[in-house]
Amino acid sequence: MKKSLEKRFSYLYTGEIFAAILFIFLSYYFNSTNPQFHLYSLFSFWFSFILLGLFLFQGAYYWHVKWKRLRTENKVKTPFKVVRKFKLFKTLNTGLLIVPILGFVVDYIKWNNLLPIRGLLISVFIYIFAILEYINYFYFQLSYDNRMDIEYLRKNKRLKKSSINKDLENLK
Repeated sequence: MKKSLEKRFSYLYTGEIFAAILFIFLSYYFNSTNPQFHLYSLFSFWFSFILLGLFLFQGAYYWHVKWKRLRTENKVKTPFKVVRKFKLFKTLNTGLLIVPILGFVVDYIKWNNLLPIRGLLISVFIYIFAILEYINYFYFQLSYDNRMDIEYLRKNKRLKKSSINKDLENLK
């Protein structure tokens, strides 16, 4: 049981880091091959992209702490000081979700009639992805990629609370 849980935590934290790094390279490649999208010129792109990366690295940090603690101390429970950090992260993240909206407004004003719609649509997609990651970490698990998760979903007919959400509830 411990080995499979260690493997799961490792998979989760390395997956989050890999996704964050991969998105950096993909954005560079996409921007250089599609300059007409003006991605790197859009405030909304940068604010959404950085927000998504921030959420991915927070998720990686959470799962790494869980993995390391299980491996070194044979405990699954998240340390109190880490849970307190995530309480702060949740508050800060809620406020940060507004920043990309300001980026969209600035882009609209800056570009006026020449607004690069396709680049803006990509920014919207990234922003939505960031919101979904935020929900996935701090409210409900949105990813169901193993048999136990799918069984839970089928049996209970509702989304599971996220692990961070459970930890935050135990903080009270």
